[in-house]
Amino acid sequence: MIEINNLHKSFGSNNVLNGITLNIEKGETLVIIGRSGCGKSVLIKNIVGLLSPDSGYVKVEGKIVDDLSINELYQLRRKFGFLFQGSALFDSLTVEENVSLSLIESFDKHSKSEIKKVVSEKLELVGLSGTENLKPSELSGGMKKRVGLARALVTNPDYILYDEPTTGLDPIMSDSIDSLIKELSNKINVTSVVVTHDMYSVKNVADKVGMMHDGKIYFLGKPVELSSSNDQVIRDFIRRTEV
Repeated sequence: MIEINNLHKSFGSNNVLNGITLNIEKGETLVIIGRSGCGKSVLIKNIVGLLSPDSGYVKVEGKIVDDLSINELYQLRRKFGFLFQGSALFDSLTVEENVSLSLIESFDKHSKSEIKKVVSEKLELVGLSGTENLKPSELSGGMKKRVGLARALVTNPDYILYDEPTTGLDPIMSDSIDSLIKELSNKINVTSVVVTHDMYSVKNVADKVGMMHDGKIYFLGKPVELSSSNDQVIRDFIRRTEV
């Protein structure tokens, strides 16, 4: 479980998070929406300790992230997979080398055959069997997202954080990525946090949706409750994102 309590974060005079309070239950898929610059990415960076809050705290499995030592923080991060907005693949590495990177760099020692087997399993899981020797330049945008997801899964994380997973993709490929997120949630019971401005993704993958506005959680509930809300702030946001 992830517990976020009264979280504040500013950059100079820019108050980005103004008291975020939120619980993310084990096994659920929470989608966080909000306009660009509202602090969605700042929030997930606080969850994994890439940023430290000015006040308030994030607890993961009962431990306050900002109180952890460097070694404890590294151990905690091994429980997380992260799919970056631009996939963040290394152009000079093959698909297999990109996916295996965290296993090679981990404290646990893995043989080459073990790494090859795990990489093959994760690529199969995301529908990319047989792509091990390709370079990122040979992949479509959707394939790059899938490789990024395979890399996020390679350490068998308990949590996966998705930063704008469908940005830059056409509608058909966006639906494919959404389906994959939902399938993985059901198949491996991972806890997922999806940051997006894509209302179609909200409908496709969310168990619960949180809308950020003015640095706080403005709405928290089921997708159907969001779409049927008469609140003007919510209606304006939905209208702008669905144009």
